[in-house]
Amino acid sequence: MVGAGTNTTMGSRKPRVVLYPSPGMGHLVSMIELGKLFAARGLAVTVALMDSPHDTSATGPFLAGVSAANPAISFHRLPQVELLGSEPPEMLTFEVARLSNPHLRDFLAGDAPAVIVLDFFCSAAIDVAAELGIPAYFFCTSGAQILAFFLHLAVLHGKSARSFGEMGQELVHAPGISSFPATHAVQRLMDRDSAPYKAFLSMSTDLFRSQGIIVNTFRSLEPRAMDTIVAGLCAPSGLRTPPVYCIGPLIKSEEVGVKRGDGCLAWLDAQPKGSVVFLSFGSLGRFSAKQTREVAAGLEASGQRFLWVVRSPPSDDSSSKKNSEKPPEPDLDDLLPEGFLDRTKGRGLVVKSWAPQRDVLAHDAVGCFVTHCGWNSVLESVMAGVPMLAWPLYAEQRMNAVFLEKEMELAVAMEGYDREMVEAEEVAKKVRWMMDSDGGRVLRERTLTVMRRAEEALLEGGESEATLAGLVDAWIRA
Repeated sequence: MVGAGTNTTMGSRKPRVVLYPSPGMGHLVSMIELGKLFAARGLAVTVALMDSPHDTSATGPFLAGVSAANPAISFHRLPQVELLGSEPPEMLTFEVARLSNPHLRDFLAGDAPAVIVLDFFCSAAIDVAAELGIPAYFFCTSGAQILAFFLHLAVLHGKSARSFGEMGQELVHAPGISSFPATHAVQRLMDRDSAPYKAFLSMSTDLFRSQGIIVNTFRSLEPRAMDTIVAGLCAPSGLRTPPVYCIGPLIKSEEVGVKRGDGCLAWLDAQPKGSVVFLSFGSLGRFSAKQTREVAAGLEASGQRFLWVVRSPPSDDSSSKKNSEKPPEPDLDDLLPEGFLDRTKGRGLVVKSWAPQRDVLAHDAVGCFVTHCGWNSVLESVMAGVPMLAWPLYAEQRMNAVFLEKEMELAVAMEGYDREMVEAEEVAKKVRWMMDSDGGRVLRERTLTVMRRAEEALLEGGESEATLAGLVDAWIRA
């Protein structure tokens, strides 16, 4: 059953790898980029798509574009599963993956692939891979420092009976990473008795059952975390750390259908080099109306040029529907301070809901990125050589903000993001510091140095390219 399926796959046909991504857009984009690399190296790539509990208004067109441009990548949609009750978005993904195991088993058993690559949120599928004897690898769409934390989570769990939520500002210490306040841990880990915490804890131990972990980073970006992981210092006693492969940075390919004449890119063409502050907070990042007005007042007071992606404020019940519904377009006249758009006309541009972030960051006019610290956004900023002002909002972003500032030295944080409000004065102060001060200049130079390292990592023979080549070659020879 097991060996036969794998050996047949390794015969005259191309070895086949199945990718099993989380349906969240940030996870999906990274996994697809990984699939493109595999396909370019001669693997047959199939992406198994679970039933999505998320808003699919963006994923549908994205996948259609990928399919049209990459005939070597095929897609297989697993049947729908029935969810009971309302759960947090992360828990929904864990639950859909668990309920999808029978469908995944049927799909894989029909034509067993050489390898399956699982997103963290699809960790339940490792049971199916083990049953069918298919080598399973995890893909970490965050960085090595987040991986180090999750590899160590079971150790932290065993050391204390307290939840992170009970620890307050007390520092969490884990090998290979900067210590961070317990309040900055992933929000769904705050209560150790909750279902999401237990799901994350189970995922963290499942990592050790894999054949290896592929990480969307490059080793020289996070050397301390990687050295610590490889030395086995993050693992619980008695567990062997699987091989870890840094193959990044993988960022979204050029936006399909974006033309140079598109509004924000055409506007950037008319701005001086390195003069524009770009503010964008991811597909789920939304501020209250009051916080939005504080940002506007701060940008106006700063005197700097800006390009700002504004989304509608969350509704009162958004916490339960955060991922499942597309928010309405913002009413800028109602949301922004009276006269703001007129007063900042020429030096500022506000766009509704979305901008081609990768292309904006790559534009010469952009000199600073105010970001929620999602890992895809971090890597896009690194690849563009643009320094960051960190304003984390959810998921692992607060941890990323600490690591970006303390460990990688690629960002400074907006004061107040972990309190009720970031004040307008803080926005103006930090934006001016980044654009006009010696400290901002030093940060910009450091970011450009890291950008060059990232580019070198992806060149033939570079650290990430060589790692990926070695991994794929091992699969082909198996």
